[in-house]
Formats: sequence, structure tokens, C-alpha cells
Amino acid sequence: MTATIEFQPATEDDFERLLELRIRVLRPHLERVGRFDPERARRYFRAGYDPTHLRLILVDGGFAGCVALRPAGDGLELEHFYLDDAMQGRGVGGAVLARLTGEADAAGLPVRLGVLKGSPAARLYTRHGFVWTHDEPYDDYYLRAPGG
Repeated sequence: MTATIEFQPATEDDFERLLELRIRVLRPHLERVGRFDPERARRYFRAGYDPTHLRLILVDGGFAGCVALRPAGDGLELEHFYLDDAMQGRGVGGAVLARLTGEADAAGLPVRLGVLKGSPAARLYTRHGFVWTHDEPYDDYYLRAPGG
């Protein structure tokens, strides 16, 4: 990947744009499991929207997605990792994940995340050292120890 990837802090003003991205990216996966509901998506994202730890992902200066890496218990939680469809399959997700896990490794902290069952994103996470820990009715959960 030769593109330049940068992070920019998210703000409250980014909520609608990031909600639209979340719905667009997750819709086919949520429809697959019979859970797509735009109003539930809005409530869920609103409840967890905290710009303090949310970053916009810029590729060559243009908006490409978002991700959050926030303190949680004895480690960090990766959440709200959404990439625009045009960025998928180009190595952007792997590059972003490598930077975030590098931050966690430097701090000596594990990273946890949840992903919708059957999501192709699970392959990306396992390639980066995440190990399945458990599941719930709609999600699988993973952990990456420091140094992955």
C-alpha cells in the first residue's frame, strides 16, 4: 500500500456522516442475519458515540472511514471500525489495524473487539493476531494479547 493514511480526531459534528457510513457498511451483513433496522442503528451508534477516542481515517487526505480505540478494563477496546466500500480490499484496513495494534503493543495492553457473526472482517482480525474468545447470539468476540 503506497497511500498515506492519517488519523484526525472526530468531533460531535461528525456524528451524522459516521452514522451514514456505519449503516452503509453494515447493512448487507445485518440484513443477512435479519437485524437491519436504521432506527436501532442510530440508537446504538448514538449511545456509543464518544468523539474522545474516535478517529477519522484519511487516505491521501480524503475521508475513508473511522475507528475507535478506547480504554476498557485492563486493556483497550477496538470499535466503530468502518471503512468506505471504495477503501476495502486495498490494504487500508490492515494498515490501520497495524498502527492501532502497534499503539497497544507499545503500551503493553491487550485489545478486545466484537464483530458480527459471519463478517468477513473477522479474517482481517485473525491475520493481525486476534484470537476468538467467545460468542453471543449475533457477535463473535476476539482478544489480541500485547505483541499479538
